[in-house]
Amino acid sequence: MSAQITQSGQLTQPGLPARPQDSLHELTANSTAAILTAAQELLIQYGRFVAAHPNVSSFCFGALEQEAAKLPQSYLDQSGGAIVAFCHTQPVGFVAWRSLPAPELASCWELKRLWIRPEARGSGTGRTLVQAVLDRARANGKCAVLLDTAPVVMAAAHRLYLQLGFLECPPYNGPSLNGIIYMQKSL
Repeated sequence: MSAQITQSGQLTQPGLPARPQDSLHELTANSTAAILTAAQELLIQYGRFVAAHPNVSSFCFGALEQEAAKLPQSYLDQSGGAIVAFCHTQPVGFVAWRSLPAPELASCWELKRLWIRPEARGSGTGRTLVQAVLDRARANGKCAVLLDTAPVVMAAAHRLYLQLGFLECPPYNGPSLNGIIYMQKSL
């Protein structure tokens, strides 16, 4: 069973009472300035974290800054979206997804930019965000979710992907990059 979001945006886990302090907000063209700013800050933190690790090749921080500045359109324009997780009104996590341009991958989404602030790690927020993308993918008739990750740099995220049933797959968006593995979960 997976986490659910109520009409009011409240996060619930099956078998557990909702915690009123926690919520997920899917970014839309009508998202408030405060939610968009929180999403932008989380995305920039993610970029700084990745850029600080020389083991991850070909990461362009400038492109990520442009992506953050254009939220939510940077993902909506790719038939995707983004979600910000809050705990006690504080933004603690971010995830995005998009469709892939290759015709043979039209039935897939790509999960992007999972980021949990250090103080919220271990809280289940990452699992909740990834599950929210998986649930949306199923609801939109997608047959798989793909991602790439750097296990040496993002060990906890890699473990989470394995726990959720993602398996290694061949590169799906170009040649293999140093330090990056590619993963897929069939839905």
